[in-house]
Amino acid sequence: MNPSLLLQKARDYEQEQSAQISPASRPLFHLTPQVGWMNDPNGFCFYQGQYHLFFQYHPYSTQWGPMHWGHAVSDDLVHWQPCPCALAPDTPADADGCFSGSAVQMSDGRLLLIYTGVTDMQNPVDYHQDQCIAIGDGINFEKFSGNPVIKASLLPDAFSRHDFRDPKIWREPDGTYRVVAGNRHQTQCGTIVLFRSDNAVDWQYVGEIDSSLGEYGQMWECPDFFTLNGRQVLLVSPQEMTARDDFHPGYGTVVVTGSFDEAACRFTRESIHPIDFGFSFYASQTTLAPDGRRIMVAWMENWETCRLAPRPHPWFSQMTLPRELSIENDRLLQRPVREIETLWQDDCRGEIRLQGDITLPEIHGRIIDMTVDVDFHSSDCQLFSMDVAKDSARYVRISYEADRGELVFDRSHCGTVRDIVHIRRIPVSLRDNRLTLRLVMDRESIELFVGDGEIAFTAVIPSSPEAEGISFFADQPVHLTARLHHLG
Repeated sequence: MNPSLLLQKARDYEQEQSAQISPASRPLFHLTPQVGWMNDPNGFCFYQGQYHLFFQYHPYSTQWGPMHWGHAVSDDLVHWQPCPCALAPDTPADADGCFSGSAVQMSDGRLLLIYTGVTDMQNPVDYHQDQCIAIGDGINFEKFSGNPVIKASLLPDAFSRHDFRDPKIWREPDGTYRVVAGNRHQTQCGTIVLFRSDNAVDWQYVGEIDSSLGEYGQMWECPDFFTLNGRQVLLVSPQEMTARDDFHPGYGTVVVTGSFDEAACRFTRESIHPIDFGFSFYASQTTLAPDGRRIMVAWMENWETCRLAPRPHPWFSQMTLPRELSIENDRLLQRPVREIETLWQDDCRGEIRLQGDITLPEIHGRIIDMTVDVDFHSSDCQLFSMDVAKDSARYVRISYEADRGELVFDRSHCGTVRDIVHIRRIPVSLRDNRLTLRLVMDRESIELFVGDGEIAFTAVIPSSPEAEGISFFADQPVHLTARLHHLG
């Protein structure tokens, strides 16, 4: 199949421009676009022996623009190789953009992409979003001539034709297909709708999975729906959240667990929590690894925080480190994929009775995987803190305030000049009077995992990569152990 003129133009441009970008400007193991803008992960799958990750992409600018699909592959989830641009907005069904979607292998071995086709974006009356498909060999894809295959007109009247997007597809054991998609309902606000098909071309509306009812945002985007440890899990990214419980306002991420009766299309909600408490996490998507692990990746940005200008690089934004998921006591546990251990270069350890401000000579670095354990037994310590990405003037501080039972993440001294949220407080319960923190850092980012991964926190930081100091503080004696691996 021959690429369209628009797709070939994008492929030629990204190849020419990316050759001029130094690898040293990029993160070591987080995926970035070859050039230009990147947002939501799309089409995350394991296909023909490799992990494929597509993404929302505007190659011609580091600002959001007409959406294409970028593409990269990996053998191990930590080394990514760029592939040619996969989709461009080049048909009547997607003339204003190929928006987010997903991928699934068909029974004949080909890879099917399903995505939101946008048309008439500048016309508020005729503007609508529908779901389209393209089929190919993993590199080149041919769009279905009958697109769109899931039209907004299939929805009942109360659902939006304008906000209908981000289809997540899977195949059932009998070979039939299912899709969940995000929508905005007239009364129930953010909602997730379900469709089924025997052939991925002819689709029927099944029903509504769950809705926000105005409590968790006004629009639900980027859904994912799967079984994990015997529980049914729904992931969504709400817009226009108001603060409540553990949820911060604005753009958020939500994991809902429960049970699902497909015959009745009835999802029974049992728990709801944030997926990530950080500043830089949105639009998560999962895939099933060959060994049965459920792996999640997300956009390491947020629509409120991505407006930095001028851009420091000719590429913009990165994906999170893929994370292994499990469920325990109705909580989603997230851990860095075990493949990160292949990047470990050394094993640096420190152990100390900590009081006051202390540095450990063997504990430092900016591209690291570090676990810190703080034992509060027989201690009156009320404040423990750890500064990372530190030099003579800059640092990021992670603190535990015992009297409030809160972990505080503060990046306000990291060198930023932006008037956005820089401090966030997270309720944390100690386990056996111990606090365990795992930090994965990669040049311009921090991913923090608390305990066994029951809390995750993601942040982009702009401080110089040379700021690699780490120090610890406790106002009363505690026992601290640290284990650090430099990554390379």
